[in-house]
Amino acid sequence: MNSISNIRRLARFSTLSLLGMLWLPATPAAAQIEALRAIEESVIKIYTTQAEPDYFTPWRLLTPQQSSGSGSVIEGNLILTNAHVVANASYVQAQKHNDPRRYLARVVFVSHDADLALITVDEAEFFSDLKALAIGKLPDPLEEVSVYGYPIGGKSLSITKGILSRVEQQIYAHGGTYLLAGQIDAAINPGNSGGPVIVNQQIVGVVMQANSGGRAENLGYFVPPSIINHVLEDSKDGEHEGFPDLGFRTQTLDSPATKAAYGLQKDQSGVLVIKVFDDSPAHNILQENDVVLKIDDFNIADDGSIQLTKDILTDYKHAIDLHHIDESIQLTFARGGMEQTVSIPAQRVQESYGLVAAEEFDKIPEYYIYGGVLFVPLNMNLIKRWGSDWGRTAPVSLLQARDEWSSPTRRELVVALQVLAADVNLGYHDWRNWVVDQVNGEPIRDFNHFSNVLKNNLEENVVFENSNGYQMVINHSAAVASEDSILAQYRIPTAYSTGLFPE
Repeated sequence: MNSISNIRRLARFSTLSLLGMLWLPATPAAAQIEALRAIEESVIKIYTTQAEPDYFTPWRLLTPQQSSGSGSVIEGNLILTNAHVVANASYVQAQKHNDPRRYLARVVFVSHDADLALITVDEAEFFSDLKALAIGKLPDPLEEVSVYGYPIGGKSLSITKGILSRVEQQIYAHGGTYLLAGQIDAAINPGNSGGPVIVNQQIVGVVMQANSGGRAENLGYFVPPSIINHVLEDSKDGEHEGFPDLGFRTQTLDSPATKAAYGLQKDQSGVLVIKVFDDSPAHNILQENDVVLKIDDFNIADDGSIQLTKDILTDYKHAIDLHHIDESIQLTFARGGMEQTVSIPAQRVQESYGLVAAEEFDKIPEYYIYGGVLFVPLNMNLIKRWGSDWGRTAPVSLLQARDEWSSPTRRELVVALQVLAADVNLGYHDWRNWVVDQVNGEPIRDFNHFSNVLKNNLEENVVFENSNGYQMVINHSAAVASEDSILAQYRIPTAYSTGLFPE
């Protein structure tokens, strides 16, 4: 009897103990697993159909291509991803973790210079069970990070780990801009683009590109928090303003002789101004051969670097990138050994400080067909149309133009890209890829100027001339008379691009 009572007491004790255990608070390990699952739910797979313009035949689109990327949910029912994931996209879908359904998405804001974009899904139920991830701070060097995304090779979410190896200015592959970036050794593959880099359940970066060229393995780059926050602030009014540029260019002062030549003391350091652009914020403030010593509270070293933290150095340009348009930037410079401090308003980057504009996206190419000759502005979109090895395959004359500065009298180059063979252009059928410098003796400022000169021409003949003196002569009356037949013969909808001549 005593044995039976003992067994019953033991059973009641075990049941109560089990119930008590069920009511105990979750262990740290369980809480961490729950937090990781919440992050997984907030990582989105993005599907896009992209149709890029064909800059060789600018009235047409290239064959549409399907691709995928990753993104993460942030506050405001927005999904943060890369700009290149949705660039030139005609159709965008979003898919949640472990959900087969694809939701129609739309692009809300794009910053091609920072390779960041915001998209959303208008169906409210999409976000109902998703947690918005916060933007954290830049990790310390050698700190471990986790990369979330949907790389090629499978349909499920992938999580890889790595360490932050360095932080410095890098050329962003998408927009060609020079901005702060973090480098990690986690595996990054196509499809990872736009996925979050996570530390302590917060977004500390957005994956943007892997190392190319095969010279290093397992190296990838992400957009850091300072750039992300800049873009999020910029997006609030829906108008893209981008990062400011004060309109001057510099070279380093590592040479002691050069420092002495411009009046610097041994304890002074900075960078030498070699170009100040007209109509820029620095115009009439800085001069060539000034030495920029300091921007805001950042002292500039002779190699052009500033110190962000005890362990991080980067290019002084980042001190300017931290500002938004219309903010005031304090700049200290030396002229003839005398220091001056000025405030310069941050303004938008000019369309191009060089004669070759940077690659653009989500835009219709400009063109003008006159006398069967296809004329286009020279830009990186056109140069890159020569393929992934464009640095060797594009015409040398077009590549060399990338090293020339623009000016108020010459802001953009015009290229006679090809000749659509017809009677009106006999003798020029094999002419292609040459830069037009003058029309009837008038120097050409940009493509808009060029187009208006042609449209308003009253001369009997139009003479196109390049810098070497070669000339192409087209009879104006014959050009006008043959326009419709040439367009019909080559199945071209219009003689010039939409918006070239505003009503």
